[in-house]
Amino acid sequence: MSDVSKDFRARVIPFQDIAAVILAGGRSSRFGRNKALEKVDGVPLIEKVIDVVRPLFEHLMISTNTPEEYAYLDLPMHEDLIKGLGPLGGIYTALETIKQDGGFVVACDMPFLNRGLIRHMVEIKAGFDVVVPRIDWKIEPLHCLYRKSCLPTIKRSIDSGRYQIIKFFSEVSVRYVDVDEITPFDPELRSFFNINRPQEVV
Repeated sequence: MSDVSKDFRARVIPFQDIAAVILAGGRSSRFGRNKALEKVDGVPLIEKVIDVVRPLFEHLMISTNTPEEYAYLDLPMHEDLIKGLGPLGGIYTALETIKQDGGFVVACDMPFLNRGLIRHMVEIKAGFDVVVPRIDWKIEPLHCLYRKSCLPTIKRSIDSGRYQIIKFFSEVSVRYVDVDEITPFDPELRSFFNINRPQEVV
């Protein structure tokens, strides 16, 4: 097999050891209705997310407390093991549930995800518990790879009432992906745009 063929195979074979995790457990209070099912260019937001990550990962799951709304997608779904924690509860549930070494977690309302950036983040995970974008001072914990090695630390955060995701980062090994590493894949940083209000629907 030529080097070109090997490179092609490496790019198209989906990841086996990391699952894609789509968080769809929010209340959409600012939106006024379930924004995951709001259509952008005629396609529900959550389906746009699925379309991006499906070729990258062998295993996908949806973290949601309203599984009946997404049954039509025919994907594995799990409700929060501990309710009322926000996104941290979805991450904790996913890591406890999936059989893979970790999960690449994205929110259901991010219509401009970039496959190249996601693949890059998974490929550089060796030796780290978390791989997360960082744009200046802003960290993007809902476009982030979490490995199962984070579970004890996350559980301690939950038990101590600390539900902000990034609060546990100081206790694990984190690989930050900064702007200069992101822009070759996503020059306009659109990957991290999420929809909170109806007027933001494009």
